[in-house]
Order: sequence, then structure tokens, then C-alpha cells
Amino acid sequence: MNETLQTIQNHVSVRQYTDKKISEEMLQQILKAACSGSTMGNMQLFSIIVTEDEAMKRKMAPLHFNQPMATQAPLILTFCADFNRFNRFCEFRDAETEAYSNMQSYHWAVIDALIAAQNACVAAESLGLGFCWLGTITYNVDKFIEVLQLPKHVIPVACIPMGYPVEKPALTQKLPVEAMIHRETYHDYDQARIDALYAEKEHSEETAGILRENPDCENLAQVFTKHRYTKNDNEAFAKVLMETLKKQGFFADL
Repeated sequence: MNETLQTIQNHVSVRQYTDKKISEEMLQQILKAACSGSTMGNMQLFSIIVTEDEAMKRKMAPLHFNQPMATQAPLILTFCADFNRFNRFCEFRDAETEAYSNMQSYHWAVIDALIAAQNACVAAESLGLGFCWLGTITYNVDKFIEVLQLPKHVIPVACIPMGYPVEKPALTQKLPVEAMIHRETYHDYDQARIDALYAEKEHSEETAGILRENPDCENLAQVFTKHRYTKNDNEAFAKVLMETLKKQGFFADL
């Protein structure tokens, strides 16, 4: 197995970082990797906000629910779906841009941004750094837009603190690769297949610990639906996200 595959397959989320700064040279290597991925029509429909300033981290911290890594990490990269730059390019060259205020355009830009984010993550780990994706970027998307001063047609979709790990955590329990793979057509899951695919995960010590912390739950699935990602929370966040997308000039077709 080559080093690239080893880096990818040994990925772990790191939430504690030393106070060692990331050099500008290393940062530029990560950003170059992020900007070298595939994009829709080579339009490169993403932007990256680099945050190193401590005051800015503290300003964003409440929006990240004051998770320690949001201020402890020496570097935070926020990846945005960005049609603003391409729209400006078109406008300054007398080209029509009405085609880019819809769901399709937003979808393109989100894919571009996430490809860039994953490239950055692989590059960071290959350089000895750790990171963790912060889902809070979409929970408080409207407020992040204000703090980061994002114009219309720009939406933050991923936020990733990076730094040198205090220690490298153990690999988390994953489903077997076969759980995600379908040959030629999609093959739906009956109960027997679900039971088999989730058996190792459900009977792991990691899951046992999670259930001890959530005594009102009979199994791991209930931990997700009752506590981690509830219907009320998801609907509330989804409402904010949809309203914000419309304010930012997307979804004009809805």
C-alpha cells in the first residue's frame, strides 16, 4: 500500500491540538492541494476563508457552540460554495448570469467546495496535521455569513480546524466497505443485510460506551434519532438554511 492510501485509510478526527503554529509554507501546500481538485466545468465554484487570528476565532466560537477545538486549533479553513466570483467574471464580460441562481448551480458549487475540502484534509494529514469537520457551520449558516462578510451567491458548507495533534486517537469503528458499495445498480437493504452490516459496530466496546452514556436508548440507532440529530433540530436548522439560501440568491427557481 502506498503512502497516499495509508494516509486516507488511517484517517481519524482530531479534536485536541498543540500550540505549535502551522507554517506559511505548509499552509500554502494545503491550499494548493485544495485548489487542485476536480470542479464543475473548471469553473472552480468555491472559496476558502483562512482563519488564524485569535480574535476572529473567538468571534466565531459561539456559533460553533463553543467547542474547544474552534479556538484551540491554530488554523481554521471554511470552505464556501461560491458562484459570486464566476458571476462577476461573466458580468464584467457582458455575459448573462441569470442561469446561476437555482438549485442546480448551488449543487455544483457545493460539490466543488467539498472536493476542495477533502483534498485539503488529505494534504493536511499527509503533512502530520490533524483536523475535525465542524457540522455547526450549516447549523448557524446565516450568522457565519455575517461574521465572514460573505456576499450573495456564497454559502459556507464546511469548516475544518487543523493543527498538530496532542495525540492521535484510535481508529473509529466503520461499517465494512461492502455496506456502501453497489455493483451496476442500487441494491436495497433488507433487515437481514442491515443486521449483518451493522453487527460489528453495534457490538463494539465503543457502542457499549455510548449506550452507557445514553441509558434511555436501547440501541445505537436510537442515540442518533433521540439525541444526536433529532427531528426538531434538523427541521429548525433546515428552515434557517433554506431561508438563507434564498437570501443569498440561490433557489430562485423555488
